[in-house]
Amino acid sequence: MPDTDICILGAGPGGATAALHLANAGHRCLLLDRATFPRDKVCGDALSGKVINELRRIGESLPERLAAEPIQLPSWGIDFYAPNGRRLAVPFKPRYNAATDRSAGHISKRIHFDNFLIEEVRQRPEIDFRENVDVARHEQLPDGRWRLLGPAGEELATAKLLLVANGAQSSFARQIGGHELEPAHHCAGLRAYYRGVTGLHPDNFIELHFIKDFLPGYLWVFPLPNGEANVGVGMLTEAVSKKKVKLRERLEEMLHTHPALKERFATAERLGPVRGFGLPLGSRRRPLSGAGYLLLGDAGSLIDPFSGEGISHAMVSGRHAADWAGRALAAQNFTPEFLKGYDGAVYNRLWQELRLSRGMQRLLNYPWLFNFVANRAANNPTLAETISNMFLDLDLRERLRQPSFYVKLLLGK
Repeated sequence: MPDTDICILGAGPGGATAALHLANAGHRCLLLDRATFPRDKVCGDALSGKVINELRRIGESLPERLAAEPIQLPSWGIDFYAPNGRRLAVPFKPRYNAATDRSAGHISKRIHFDNFLIEEVRQRPEIDFRENVDVARHEQLPDGRWRLLGPAGEELATAKLLLVANGAQSSFARQIGGHELEPAHHCAGLRAYYRGVTGLHPDNFIELHFIKDFLPGYLWVFPLPNGEANVGVGMLTEAVSKKKVKLRERLEEMLHTHPALKERFATAERLGPVRGFGLPLGSRRRPLSGAGYLLLGDAGSLIDPFSGEGISHAMVSGRHAADWAGRALAAQNFTPEFLKGYDGAVYNRLWQELRLSRGMQRLLNYPWLFNFVANRAANNPTLAETISNMFLDLDLRERLRQPSFYVKLLLGK
């Protein structure tokens, strides 16, 4: 098995992005995944504008090629449903024209989107991509290299630098990186696919339902190609435990009894089982590197605390991991001190957004605030446009954390 400079564990969006950026820079790498692609991944399936930006950084034509694929739907915004039932439509781009503008986001099943990236990987001779490889153990040799072992103890590869992108359940992130499951910084979720859900937005707005007796959790409905929809719930693991919430029962109950949902799901057909997943949230800073390794995406606990989005953050970390892997190779320096530069680069790009999302997550404990903002925005086009712009402008999003924002709303300013 190969002895390589750079080995990437996991070929999801973070790992594939890192491999493609390394290839663009002329570096060879070994990319390993325990699955055979295409493979499914439990997720909300939404691709934000940040995903599109990261695709363009890999290759200028990638966003347009994705947009031409039948595996995706263009999405133009979010429908927020406040606890009082008020719907607040928030386009990603104010005053958009769906007929002529380039969409700000897309929705695509992970089985399709991840394979879209893998098809790019397969075209690159610099990437030695191996599927159906189960890395069971990792050992660091006296010279600092990592040895990867299979289930029977067989040696799979050795590498000077590991880019660990093998997901939220990464044993490496737990055992070596020290990322323990923290209920206050972890989300429990369920996802199911449905066909025949009625009342979906004509421009494929994704739906977030903040149902009063389900807070601080939320329910989502994301439209998909072929008349399907991704439907699920998410709630902080700490709250699930404290409130003794049975997520599967509550999901079924809300879909069939809640006034905003029951008619729309009356004749809908569930496709396959309800599947669960856990999300390590980026609501506190954790170390992302150590001796000879970097943690990417979900393995680095970089998931947005408010929206649960992880794809774009995985791709951002993959880009920076490729950059710092190249620097480490050039300097032949794989020490924790040197690789700390990767942590700085990732958090310099993501921390403000993660911090603001943590603040917005805390707003879920105050349903009256959601109702208040939704009621005001429904009657105030300027406020509605401001909230729309918050998805593009972090300085505007900062206002949601400031009491003065709500005082001005109260006074009608």
